[in-house]
Amino acid sequence: MIIGKTIDEMELGDFATMSKTVSETDVYMYAGITGDFNPAHIDAEYAKQTFFKARIAHGMLTAGFISALLGTKLPGPGTIYVGQELKFLAPVMIGDTITAKVEVVELNKEKNRVTFRTTCENQEQKIVLDGKAFMMPPKKK
Repeated sequence: MIIGKTIDEMELGDFATMSKTVSETDVYMYAGITGDFNPAHIDAEYAKQTFFKARIAHGMLTAGFISALLGTKLPGPGTIYVGQELKFLAPVMIGDTITAKVEVVELNKEKNRVTFRTTCENQEQKIVLDGKAFMMPPKKK
């Protein structure tokens, strides 16, 4: 059985990152899976009339990159998501390369809880998402 890092294996400042270029396919698939067919995401003509002047990716699609990191890299497999705070600071455009990062900022060994700072930034190093995640890492078997 593969398990991720336990609380005893983590230290303040530990981090993990991943990068992904957001494609048109990603946006359409996310819309199809969630049912979020907001025209700001899927209709180019409509999006031209919006504040952003072009289609944007779903904010929660970007937040999903944080979930991917927490569930696969740090703490990794066996982790339980307890909560998440998010602030969407800038749009993610189709074609943007987003780098997600999670960093340990608090360890509570008594309660087996870890708090992470969570960020996503685009290829211009502009932070597009900022927040905190609250996790229960796996326990040793």
